[in-house]
Amino acid sequence: QVQLVESGGGLVQAGGSLRLSCVASGSISSMYTMGWYRQAPGKQRELVAVFTRGGSTNYADSVKGRFTISRDNAKNTVYLQMNSLKPEDTAVYYCNVQNTIWRIDYWGQGTQVTVSS
Repeated sequence: QVQLVESGGGLVQAGGSLRLSCVASGSISSMYTMGWYRQAPGKQRELVAVFTRGGSTNYADSVKGRFTISRDNAKNTVYLQMNSLKPEDTAVYYCNVQNTIWRIDYWGQGTQVTVSS
């Protein structure tokens, strides 16, 4: 069983920065992916950035060049550095860990990011 706890959301003006953190408890092996999704009001949850099983990263086109995902394996923590934030980045951001063998998804409770214009 994996439990995820996110932190770091908040209110920021357009052009500002925030860093999200997600600490995972439980056993996270190389068979897991770790990443961030977001869901804006009235929209479907979408991928923001993820570490694949091989350790490479994928980003949504809308955040490329502005957001950076990183991880500290010793702390079982994944981060999302968000720069040059835009009002359209406003959403609840969720940390995700997926067991790629059994295709089981684990989700954090979500953290609100609000970008004012």
